[in-house]
Amino acid sequence: MTGITAIEYLQQTRIDAAKKLLEKTSQQMTEIIYNSGYNNPKAFRKVFKKSVGMTPTQYREKFQVR
Repeated sequence: MTGITAIEYLQQTRIDAAKKLLEKTSQQMTEIIYNSGYNNPKAFRKVFKKSVGMTPTQYREKFQVR
């Protein structure tokens, strides 16, 4: 129905949650990784960069609300 697989949908949902946490909180990166549903930081960073086009740290620096 959505044109993406269930895994892709789950990953996108988790990345969206991580983006909100990066923008609106000052949580440590490990907290954001686990709070967005990932158990493997390396996998999270790989999926995040592929999806967003930048690393989580770069995203936070660019979009964090101060």
